[in-house]
Amino acid sequence: MNDDDPSEDADISIERRLGVLREDHKDLDDAIQALEQRYQPDMLQIARLKRKKLALKDEIGRLEDLLTPDIIA
Repeated sequence: MNDDDPSEDADISIERRLGVLREDHKDLDDAIQALEQRYQPDMLQIARLKRKKLALKDEIGRLEDLLTPDIIA
């Protein structure tokens, strides 16, 4: 392939961003679990983290769709 292919650079950039988002998603999941294990969990904080985690999941899905070519059957 051509080393100057901008679409390949974009794919690499997207894959890097996906890696960061997946790591953030896992960190939020761990934080939520830790908060839920407390004697008196802060339900408001848990709800905020869950919303943030869902937003990350949506962003991950959107970026994965960019990497997946459309296949017309």
